[in-house]
Amino acid sequence: MFKVFFNDRTVYFGDSFSRAFMKNKGLFYKYNNLEELNELLGVFSEVSYIRHLYIFHDDILLLIEEFKACFHYLEAGGGLVFNEKGEFLVIERNGVWDLPKGKLEKNEDFETGALREVEEETGLKDIQLISPVISTHHTYMLKKKRMLKKTKWFEMKYSGSAEPILQSEEGITDYRWVRPGETDFIRQNTYKSIMDVLYFRKLI
Repeated sequence: MFKVFFNDRTVYFGDSFSRAFMKNKGLFYKYNNLEELNELLGVFSEVSYIRHLYIFHDDILLLIEEFKACFHYLEAGGGLVFNEKGEFLVIERNGVWDLPKGKLEKNEDFETGALREVEEETGLKDIQLISPVISTHHTYMLKKKRMLKKTKWFEMKYSGSAEPILQSEEGITDYRWVRPGETDFIRQNTYKSIMDVLYFRKLI
């Protein structure tokens, strides 16, 4: 099921209203039109005690495109970087544990953008892109505008020996190389989208 994170809350998309209704708790909405959807998202943004929103339509692809039309849409690339010891890199950005990532430049593909952003944010150079992991979607507000960002994540391998030189202007102040499974400190202070990446790769 396609999903989008609203900070620590989640919007899910599906094509079977009855099946989801029986299994889940939250606010359920069968898509009717774009204006109604836009109003619903405004309510969901304001009413924080509703943890999950389920939106349904027979045509999932159409539904996703209509949802995107309610936002300013951005694309980004990010990296799950492993060293020779099998440890992966996390960075502390604005006081929260994160993975290196950033917005794509004009006409830039995901692979190129992900490598560029990882190199810029960490200062590491000997990085090889290995394979795609997953894509995540999350929303945020910027200058009173609703933003929707898709981030495509890639597994990468760092074969160098230098320590990261962090991009402080991006709010990055610390880093750790982490052994898979030794992730309690990340769980306590990270984003749900980052947890999705780590769960998918079975690092949690």
